[in-house]
Amino acid sequence: MTIATEQLRRQLDAGLAALQLDLPASARERLLVYVGLLHKWNRAYNLTAVRVPAEMVSRHLLDSLAVLPHLRGSRFADVGTGAGLPGIPLAIARPDAQFDLFDSNGKKVRFLIQAIAGLGLTNVTARQVRIEQVRPAVGYDGVLSRAFASLQDMVGCTAQLLAPEGRFFAMKGLWPADELAALPDGYTVEAGHRLQVPGEIAERHLVILQRAEAGHDRAG
Repeated sequence: MTIATEQLRRQLDAGLAALQLDLPASARERLLVYVGLLHKWNRAYNLTAVRVPAEMVSRHLLDSLAVLPHLRGSRFADVGTGAGLPGIPLAIARPDAQFDLFDSNGKKVRFLIQAIAGLGLTNVTARQVRIEQVRPAVGYDGVLSRAFASLQDMVGCTAQLLAPEGRFFAMKGLWPADELAALPDGYTVEAGHRLQVPGEIAERHLVILQRAEAGHDRAG
């Protein structure tokens, strides 16, 4: 084990503790292997603007895992997943749930296929496609996005993916007041959460949307 790897492990452990997430050792190891793959492939595939592994732990792993306590359901679509964020970290943390990753960029999907195989993940698929073209036989419990598009575009492009009682989970920076004001009729905010991501100063929020006719209790 290198000194750098041990430093990343301590950083990850401290971050998970701050998030109050108790993941098994096997999941923590997979998360670190994922960072290693991301760092290695990034040189050729330009997967992320983050180049330093320590920053990948905070800005990618912990940022993705911060939404874990708010997820409900067992089938999720990660749209515009890029390098597999938030889908791969969440899939590692939730081996009981299925995560299907969608992106139109061929290089990124080739990386995802290699990463899924290298990590031995059996609950993840990756597909190169424009999300508007996806028509699942069974709707998803949750549609996830991380800086994919505006909320208006997100629901417009991905509504066909959602089960009748499903939810959109949109990861944002600042609270998207303007985007919420432009949300089309038929959708409502179930909840909004400010996320405290260890090691990150910038604001992070999770917006949970649902169809207005779903009939659940709603929070602002």
